[in-house]
Amino acid sequence: MENFMKNHTPMRMALIAIFFVVGLALVIGGWALSGVMAGLLIQLLGTVLLLTALFVYNAAYKEPRHRPVQKK
Repeated sequence: MENFMKNHTPMRMALIAIFFVVGLALVIGGWALSGVMAGLLIQLLGTVLLLTALFVYNAAYKEPRHRPVQKK
């Protein structure tokens, strides 16, 4: 997946922007519903989308895992 994210920068940036804007809107909208359980759930969903934006951002910079070198 990291190669896909490295090679498709415009799509990665669009995904980050969409997840960030929608997530932030959900957090602020859920905050406006303070005292209601639905407001908390909306805020949690917004937090998940913000973390997803962070995951998509970091996916391009992930280094591949290497197997440890075995000594003979």
